[in-house]
Amino acid sequence: MTLAERARFIQQRLEQLYPETPIPLDHEDAFTLLIAVLLSAQCTDARVNQVTPRLFFELGNRPEQLAARTPTEIEAIIRPCGLGPQKARAIQGLSQILTQQHNGQVPDQLEVLETLPGVGHKTAQVVVAQAFGQPAFPVDTHIHRLAQRWKLTRGSSVLQTERDLKKIFPKEHWNKLHLQIIFYGREHCTARGCDGTRCEICQTLFPQRRPVKTRKA
Repeated sequence: MTLAERARFIQQRLEQLYPETPIPLDHEDAFTLLIAVLLSAQCTDARVNQVTPRLFFELGNRPEQLAARTPTEIEAIIRPCGLGPQKARAIQGLSQILTQQHNGQVPDQLEVLETLPGVGHKTAQVVVAQAFGQPAFPVDTHIHRLAQRWKLTRGSSVLQTERDLKKIFPKEHWNKLHLQIIFYGREHCTARGCDGTRCEICQTLFPQRRPVKTRKA
């Protein structure tokens, strides 16, 4: 298959498997989504969804409320998500900035979001895509590896893979495809459970080939 044919097959199969793409992180608005995505770094979505209800109920679900809390208070609740001290400082810091500089609102500009404490490129992209509906293609390590297995990229970094995927797939499908690839990866093409020879998409694209050695991002 050519690159275009592979991309078309992948998109069609993912659409068949996942016609609906609910956002995995529970949230009420852009701010609670931002906090949930920040907490999801090196943590499962399921764990985040267990922690955020308590965080928002006990300490508040608005920037001005969390800005008034100490990192120690925040860490005591979010500790199960890992990287507690770092994430607690980021949550309190970005809450202060949003309160003081943005009238308590989460900005919808990618470049502004990336200036907030604890908010990297991927987190900012998730927020603009899922909270504001802007086209974005957030790429984490797992999507990076799947793109390599499916020969959609030769990039050695998530940023290069992101650029490659944006060139391949139509812009109007980026947001949905991002989630569809995540769902497929978790269910069928896990980092440890598939080496490029086992899942349906890998086998259809490259039948009976040797295991793929993916490059870490």
